[in-house]
Amino acid sequence: MKRRDFLRYTAPASILPTFINGFSIKAFAASPFLAALEKTALDNDHVLVMIQLNGGNDGLNMVIPLDQYSKYQSARSNIAIPEGRVLKLAGQTKTGLHPAMTGVKQLYDEGHVSIIQSVGYPSPNFSHFRATDIWLTGSDANVVLETGWGGRFLDTEYAGYPQGYPNAEMPDPPAIQIGSIVSPSFVGTGGSMGMAVTSPTDFYNLLENIEENTPNTKAGKELKYIRQIQKQTNRYADVIKAAAAKVTSQGPYPANNHLAAQLKIVARLVAGGLKTRLYMVSIGGFDTHANQTNSGDTTTGDHAHLLGNVSSAIKAFMDDLTMQKKSQRVVGMTFSEFGRRIKSNGSMGTDHGNSAPMIVFGDYVNQQVLGNNPTMPDAASPVDNVPMQYDFRSVYASLLEQWFCVQSADLSKIMLNNYQSLPLVNGLACSVVTGIPGIGDNETLISNYPNPFTTKTVLTYKTRGGHTMIQVFDTMGRLVGKPVDRQHAAGTYTHQFDGEHLPTGTYYVRFQNGAAQQVRTMMKIR
Repeated sequence: MKRRDFLRYTAPASILPTFINGFSIKAFAASPFLAALEKTALDNDHVLVMIQLNGGNDGLNMVIPLDQYSKYQSARSNIAIPEGRVLKLAGQTKTGLHPAMTGVKQLYDEGHVSIIQSVGYPSPNFSHFRATDIWLTGSDANVVLETGWGGRFLDTEYAGYPQGYPNAEMPDPPAIQIGSIVSPSFVGTGGSMGMAVTSPTDFYNLLENIEENTPNTKAGKELKYIRQIQKQTNRYADVIKAAAAKVTSQGPYPANNHLAAQLKIVARLVAGGLKTRLYMVSIGGFDTHANQTNSGDTTTGDHAHLLGNVSSAIKAFMDDLTMQKKSQRVVGMTFSEFGRRIKSNGSMGTDHGNSAPMIVFGDYVNQQVLGNNPTMPDAASPVDNVPMQYDFRSVYASLLEQWFCVQSADLSKIMLNNYQSLPLVNGLACSVVTGIPGIGDNETLISNYPNPFTTKTVLTYKTRGGHTMIQVFDTMGRLVGKPVDRQHAAGTYTHQFDGEHLPTGTYYVRFQNGAAQQVRTMMKIR
């Protein structure tokens, strides 16, 4: 039985009395908590937006190792970012961002960004084409796959596609690429599961029913006929127009920023209610073999311009979604086909390298720098690469598991292997329940008394030892407190939580200890 069906048919009868710590179903039948629980289970409308940085992004000048700054500066003295200009991140002393990335820094400081260090795969390929194919399909370096990782995921969501689609349950395209062709990432077993919006201009022409002029020639008439047939066979044009029509205003986006123009389209479609699961946008120019920085000021130049465009586009996108009250639907991530070498070259640039950081962002994303700064040699040579800390497929698998709520059996089929689970998205994203398999386990890991409470309540929690964390979220998924975040010996502990500053309402207290987690409800009253 699917999780949403399990909760629909059995939760009201069997789960909720235990889960809500003694509160009756009658008392909670119309509560925001129960409504949120049911909606999460029945209608997971989560969206993943992938931002492709074409060319191979230089991760060391994007995420800068402040704890090894002297080695970093020595390895790339002609392009290194001055230490005093590096953007410091909240709660971080070892790692900073390129000074052009003020938008991403702000999102990080607000608690909505994970930076994943040194992401790659074993035996990297330094060909742009092959490396891109590896990242889009999720293959090993020595394996060529005919399907993409996103397409394999969509296969589990929309069995038998394209037969029987669109339909009442899924009237929208499963995936959309802003670009001339559909990404190989969206290829499933039955073929492509996405559609391409060629450019922002074509998108707005579609909305306004504007056709490009065709010459009054035989070839022009044939071209017009082909366009008419294309429109007639495009099953999704009408639903895209309908979704876009629901959004009459959007937040400001930076001008002369092609990535921002693409993300503006995505935000409009998401806000308009399109059920599309995966979006792909891209920005090129990251193959910075030469003139990566300006000689007089290394904080400026081609790479700074690119990173500034990426950062400002992401910030505008998230601000727009927040204004539309749709930001909780979206997680985004950046990726590039490879990184660059540790040592810069003589042309004020960097050559093809191994691993590079990824940025994951969204309301439900955990604030963190995951992993250590890359180990820098005392005297870097031209062949030194950033060693891999995380396999890129671990990032995909973790997002599928934690954002799209994919079960482990399906996850291994999609990713074709078992990959490390990374703590990228907080536990409220899929459900406030700690996974259906754990419902039968009566062990209580966290509780609070009194509940409801007026100002303070005592949290009682049981840890098996090691790192233990307790977070408190409001019904919007915002983190409003972190009363416990420490190493513990195994045992049972108590902590008084002061909620005097919080408005009345329902809150979720989340317990995490290693791989175990549990979420309970708390209610504050006057």
